[in-house]
Amino acid sequence: MAVLPLANLSGDPQQDYFAEGMTEALIGDLAKISSLRVISRTSVMRYKGSDKSLPQIAKELKVDAVVEGSVQRVGDRVRITAQLIHAPTDTHLWANSYERDLRDVLTLQSEVAQAIADQIRVKMTAQEQARLAGGRPVNPAAHEAYLKGRYYLEKWSPDGAKKAEEYFRQAVAQDPNYGPAYAGLAETYTWGVPGLSPEEGAARAKAAALKALASDDTLGEAHASLAIVYLQSDWDFPAAEREFKKAVELNPNYGPAHHWYSHLLLSMGRFDESLTESQRFVELDPLSPAPHLHLGLHYLIARQYDECIRQELKTLQMDPNYILAHSQLGQAYLFKGMYAEALRELEKARELSGGDKTNTARLAHAYGVAGRKDEARKLLQELLSTPGHGQEIPGGVAIVYLGLGENEKALEWLLKAYEKQPYWSADLKVDPLFDPLRSDPRFQALLRRLNLLS
Repeated sequence: MAVLPLANLSGDPQQDYFAEGMTEALIGDLAKISSLRVISRTSVMRYKGSDKSLPQIAKELKVDAVVEGSVQRVGDRVRITAQLIHAPTDTHLWANSYERDLRDVLTLQSEVAQAIADQIRVKMTAQEQARLAGGRPVNPAAHEAYLKGRYYLEKWSPDGAKKAEEYFRQAVAQDPNYGPAYAGLAETYTWGVPGLSPEEGAARAKAAALKALASDDTLGEAHASLAIVYLQSDWDFPAAEREFKKAVELNPNYGPAHHWYSHLLLSMGRFDESLTESQRFVELDPLSPAPHLHLGLHYLIARQYDECIRQELKTLQMDPNYILAHSQLGQAYLFKGMYAEALRELEKARELSGGDKTNTARLAHAYGVAGRKDEARKLLQELLSTPGHGQEIPGGVAIVYLGLGENEKALEWLLKAYEKQPYWSADLKVDPLFDPLRSDPRFQALLRRLNLLS
C-alpha cells in the first residue's frame, strides 16, 4: 500500500507542512499493521503534484492499493477526505470524509486508518488494534509545532535539523507529556544537529528517547533512536538489539529501524539476518537512494564484491552525485584488485565532497594499496598538516597507514581513534579494510574493548 501526499485544500502554501504532516501520520498509523507493507514517506512524496496515472505509480512502487485524498484546516477544525483505490485497475473501492476539532486530530487519523484497514480486510493482532485506536486529545499548539518539526526533519539537511529541533522543543514546552515530540527530538539528534558534537548529540538523543518512552512506550521511533545510541555511542550491542527488535515489532514498516538493525547485525557478522533487514529497508523505500546504498554496504562488508558493484551502480543511476555510492563502489573495485576503476570512483567521491578529510583518507589508502605510494603520502601529509595534525580524523589517518603497509602506525592511530571517537566505526570486526591487522593481538584487544569480541 502507498499513501500519496494529501492535497492541501487550504489555498495557503504556508499550510503545506500540515498536509504533509497528516500524510506522514496516516502512513505511520497504517505502518503499525504488520501484515501490510506500507511505502515510506520519502518514496511517496516524489509523487506530490505528479501527473502520473495511479496504475503507473503502483507499478513503480510495487503496490496493490493506493490511498489519496485531501486535508483542509479552517481555524481549529480539520477535514480529511480519503479514498482507497485498487491501483492496477484504477478502481475506486471506498471513499469518506472526516471532520474533527484540532485537539482530536489523533483520533481523526486513527479513524481514517482503521476505516482503510477494515476495507481491505487486513488481519490485525489485538495489540495492533489497540495501538491504532490509541488517539488521545492533544494540545493544538503542541501538535502544530510537532508537525512543523516533522516537516523540517524530513528535509534531511543541516538547516532542516536545526529548525526541527526548534519546533520539537516548542512542542514539548507546550505539552511536556507529548511523547511523539520527544521521539522527534531523539530522531533529530541521532541524525545530527549543527554545532553539536557526536557525544552531546548522543546524550540528548538518549534523554529525549527515554522521555518519549516514559510518556508512551509504544513509540517505535523512540525505541529505534535509543537503539542507535546504544549501538553508536554506548557499544552496548545486546541493548541495541533489544530496542531494535521492539521498534520493528511496534512499527514493522519503519524503514530507519530496519536500516540500523541491519547495520548492527552486519557489525556482528550475522550476514544472513543483516541481508533480510537491508532488503526490507529497500522494499519500504524503493525510490530513495539511501536504502540501495545501504544494501550495497551490506554486500561490501559481506565480501560479495560483484553484488556490491551491481548495487552501487544501481544507486548511482538514482543519484549520479551520491558521494557514498562512489566511495563504496570504489572500495569494492579496490578489494577486487581493479585499481584503475577504484581510483576513478574514489577520486570522484573526493571531488564531489569538496576534498573532505574522510574521502581524502579513503583515496590515500587506495593509492597506497595500488602502489602509488608518493601520491598516498602527499595526501597523508595534507591530513597531518591540518590545525589538529590529523587528530580530528584519527581513523582516517589509520587507514592511510594501512594502505601504505605501515601496520604499526595504523594501530597507533586506531587506538587514538578509540580514545577520541569511540563511535567511529562499529565495522572493525568485519570490514575487509582491516584484514592486515586481524592476527595482531593488539587489534583483537581493541575489538574486545569495543565489545565486538566476547
